[in-house]
Amino acid sequence: MMRAAVYHGPRDVRIEQVPVPKPKDGEVLLAVRRNGLCGTDATEWASGPVMVPLHRPHPASGHVGPMIPGHEFVGEVVDGLPGFPSGTMVSSGAGVWCGQCDRCAEGRTNVCRGYYTLGLNAPGGLAEYVAVPVKTLQPIPAGVSVDAAGMAQPLAVGLHAARRAGVRDGDAVVVIGAGAIGTFVLAGLTHLRQAEVTVIDLPGAKLERAAKLGAARTLPAGPDVVGAVLEATGGRGADVVIEASGAPGQFENALRMVTAGGRVLAVGLPKEKPALDLVSLALREVTVESTVAHVCTADLGPALEILAEGTLEAVLLDSVIPLADLVLRGLEPLASGAVDGKILVAPGD
Repeated sequence: MMRAAVYHGPRDVRIEQVPVPKPKDGEVLLAVRRNGLCGTDATEWASGPVMVPLHRPHPASGHVGPMIPGHEFVGEVVDGLPGFPSGTMVSSGAGVWCGQCDRCAEGRTNVCRGYYTLGLNAPGGLAEYVAVPVKTLQPIPAGVSVDAAGMAQPLAVGLHAARRAGVRDGDAVVVIGAGAIGTFVLAGLTHLRQAEVTVIDLPGAKLERAAKLGAARTLPAGPDVVGAVLEATGGRGADVVIEASGAPGQFENALRMVTAGGRVLAVGLPKEKPALDLVSLALREVTVESTVAHVCTADLGPALEILAEGTLEAVLLDSVIPLADLVLRGLEPLASGAVDGKILVAPGD
């Protein structure tokens, strides 16, 4: 038996004793060392289920009913397989793809026809042990701390978003939102391209963090922010705008501040449907893109390389908490917006 957090419904996550999972073919058993919490976890806890298949079987994973959450985890291989001997410290991308459909053949495994995510659609890493497909794993490089590696999965998501944005060297780029996902997108951008990045958020620690991570300019969110971006770009607008906040009205702002022929990338998920000015969008030939998850084989390894630099861990880690404190020190403050940094859970503590 092992200790695990089990999701039973909105505001009902319990620490329980459950059986240790048995790996299937192509899987290994991990002793979980860290599991990061993100906004999706907080949303599921506060007002779900949205992605957790609590009442109907998930079409790909087959899971239905109460489930162990946690999709940002790292751990130690317990029962090894070739390439991943026992004792290997690894990070998991958590997303599982079939490898046989048309999207997988294109290399777009994140939109696989049979895609599912451990911790969202099948048992995940908020437990002492988790069974994981080997293909989702990357060894943690020497010198990367377990706390830093605990951020690899969301950084891979940010890196994939940065690729999807189509930024070129020299572009004027705006990132709206400097929370965790916006920070990971910024880290991906600065790793991939030499661009002039402006970050927008409420005044305070998040903008200060963005400046430390390479933003050329930070701007406070407010009614004049579109004008401020236009002024900063000589009136032409930004080449690429990445909306990573999901806050009301911000996707509309993104369309207003992008240049003719530019690109807007939707990252943040708004609670209300945006009111789009399709006439302006069409007449200026603005390209709107979206992004989801990451391509494990392309993004998880580079994410660990970025984390090896040590900068992100230093500026983004908020705390490491035991599994027993998951709700009070993790999900509750995250759902209320009281946390700016990354909370990691140590299930073995």
